[in-house]
Amino acid sequence: MATAAWGRCLSRAWLCRRAGQGGGRHYRVALCAELKQPLAVEEVTPRPLRPHEVRVDVHFCGVNFADILVCRGQYQERPQLPIIPGMEFSGTVLETGTDVSSVKEGDRVLGLSNLNGMAEECITDHKTLWQVPERVSLREAAALPISYGTAALALEHRARTQPGETVLVTAAAGATGLAVIDVATNVLQAKVIAAAGSDEKCKLAVQRGAQSSVNYSQGSLKEAVGKLVGSGGVNVVIETVGGDIFLEALRSLAWEGRIVVVGFAGGNIASLPTNLLLLKNISAMGLYWSRYRDRNFPLFSRSLSSIIQYCQEGRIQPHVGAVFKLEEARSRMVH
Repeated sequence: MATAAWGRCLSRAWLCRRAGQGGGRHYRVALCAELKQPLAVEEVTPRPLRPHEVRVDVHFCGVNFADILVCRGQYQERPQLPIIPGMEFSGTVLETGTDVSSVKEGDRVLGLSNLNGMAEECITDHKTLWQVPERVSLREAAALPISYGTAALALEHRARTQPGETVLVTAAAGATGLAVIDVATNVLQAKVIAAAGSDEKCKLAVQRGAQSSVNYSQGSLKEAVGKLVGSGGVNVVIETVGGDIFLEALRSLAWEGRIVVVGFAGGNIASLPTNLLLLKNISAMGLYWSRYRDRNFPLFSRSLSSIIQYCQEGRIQPHVGAVFKLEEARSRMVH
């Protein structure tokens, strides 16, 4: 997701823990105490671990679009305030609970939490930690779980993308869009058309591996895609914008094409004209990535492990747009 104002998709950004801060009796967190207001950086006291939990010294935490929505009260899940944003992170293990054997003190890990990542320490269930190989930097690792996890499940599990197929991705310059380009191009050997809302974003998408691009702020997405692929259309659409862009992307699909709805960054949810599904035997499906953690954890875990392996092998390379210090969360998370 993106670190931008609601409805826009820009480059990924990151929070970096302050060097030299250890566990100690207190650690700093970025706290959201009031919606739509700057975060406060405060010190808190560590709590004891439960048997299945792990305490992690957080080095990097992803700043996702979902984090911004949570802090604005616009996310589909509304946790009770105050909250510590941050859903994905990387770092080293400080301490493990009595029932934990999967990781040990000093291990390099990436993890997921239901928030709490924007802090110098984070406590999470051991099942939501994955070890980071030495060839993968902790900065890269923090970029993997949400955007690349979403891209992998959307392309591989939902759309069943095949080598040589053409994939259209909207909001292509956002973190998820760039991850889709990376996985589709460099892992699945598909051809990617990147669709974004400015020439600058289209340029970034092409630099990151897309074969061609479309600026949908300058005219019809369907017509522009038609000029690139002809009347046959594209095989797969990974759609994250919604509204009119969704409808034009749907009309750009080929016979037996598949469209995967990942989000609604444009702010509008389109109604699906089901006659279009019938005419070309199109499949329309959704992907709520984090729901797999609860409903099919083995698939969820295997997919993320595969992403880590792709990164270790050099087949994918996460794009990190910027790195911020923890205290900069005060101004970054409300814009």
